[in-house]
This record gives sequence, structure tokens and C-alpha cells, in this order.
Amino acid sequence: MADHTVTAFDDDLKFIAAKVLEMGGHAEDMVARAVSALLKADIALAQSVIAEDLVLDGLQYELDDRAILVIAKRQPMASDLRDIIGAMRMGNDLERIGDMGKNIAKRTREIKEPIHPRKLVGGLQHLTDLALEQLKETLDAYANRDVAKAEKVCRNDDAIDQIYTSLFRELLTYMMEDPRNITVCTHLLFCAKNIERIGDHATNIAETVVFMVTGKAAPSKHGTRSL
Repeated sequence: MADHTVTAFDDDLKFIAAKVLEMGGHAEDMVARAVSALLKADIALAQSVIAEDLVLDGLQYELDDRAILVIAKRQPMASDLRDIIGAMRMGNDLERIGDMGKNIAKRTREIKEPIHPRKLVGGLQHLTDLALEQLKETLDAYANRDVAKAEKVCRNDDAIDQIYTSLFRELLTYMMEDPRNITVCTHLLFCAKNIERIGDHATNIAETVVFMVTGKAAPSKHGTRSL
């Protein structure tokens, strides 16, 4: 992030960057706690995650409000404009990650019992660990403007997809073996899909980091993504 002759402009850019990282930390915590609530059938914890979604929404509002004000007042160009627009885009992805956590927490209220067997617990936890590691690496890449790390996140997205596919098949097997498992496994399928989508949003953010730093769109398995 370049220094500017107008100190207030630098302060605005620092505020925006800090707000992105604050949103990232909050979204990461929401997801981790939502999955913990799911696996332990902790309804109180699930309720707290659902309530915290409003906090994340508020952070996104603060981010967008300052970003729009800076664009209007400073009329930024080139890398500064990419930084601001990119931050707004990342804020949207992080808000969606929070929504994924909230969705998982809501499923917890429906299941109301600890998840069994151990293989399912391990699969869900492994999928979550991979997705949250992707998110953490992405936020580190943003904080340090590290293009190599961001590109690595983009390449690693396939690993999450593979774990999700394996878990999807495992859940279908349990449903076919015993119809009494259908309701719980259906909820878990939605939870697993939400976790897989968290990995997709982390990849989106990593692609945005690459564009912010280089001015070039990162290659994506979903096609070229630009701002």
C-alpha cells in the first residue's frame, strides 16, 4: 500500500484494510464455533453464532460506507482503486462465509443430537479444517500482499472439493443403509455443502488479492474472475 501526500487518504485505506481483516477473523470464528456446535449438539453455542451474524453484517456496512466515501472524495485511480473495490468485494465474500456459519448453526437446532459415527465426525471436521486453513492463508495473503500465497490458495481448492465429494458419498451410504438416517444425513449434506462453499469464497478472495496486487485476473476453475 503506497503512501500518499494526503495523510487522511492513507488513514482511510488503512481503515478499510483493517475492517477486511476484522471481518475475516469474525467469519472464521463463526464457522469454527458453528461446526463445533453441530458436532456436539450445543444448541446454546449455535444460537450465539446465529446472533453474531448481525455483527458481521455491521462490519460489512462500515467497510462499504467508508469505501464509497473514499471513492467519492478522493477519486482514487490504478492500484488505490483496485484496493478499495477489491476490499468491498472481499467484504461480500466474508459476509457470505458468515452466512454459511449461520446456516450450519441453524441446522444444529434441527438435528439436536451429537453426530455419529466417528467417521462422519472426522470427515466434517477435516473438511472444516481445510476450509478454515484456506481462509486463514487468504487473509494472510491479503495482509501481506503476497501473490504467491494467494495463488497457492487458488490451487488448493481442489483438495476441499475432493474431501466434500468423499463425505457426500459417505452420507448417501448411511441414508441407503437405514432410512432412519435420512433426516439427519440430509441436514449434514447441507452443512457439508456450506463448508465446501466457504472454501470457494476463500478462493474468490485469493483471486481478488492477485488482481489487487498485479492488476491481472487470477486464473480460476470457474473461469476468469475480474473486478
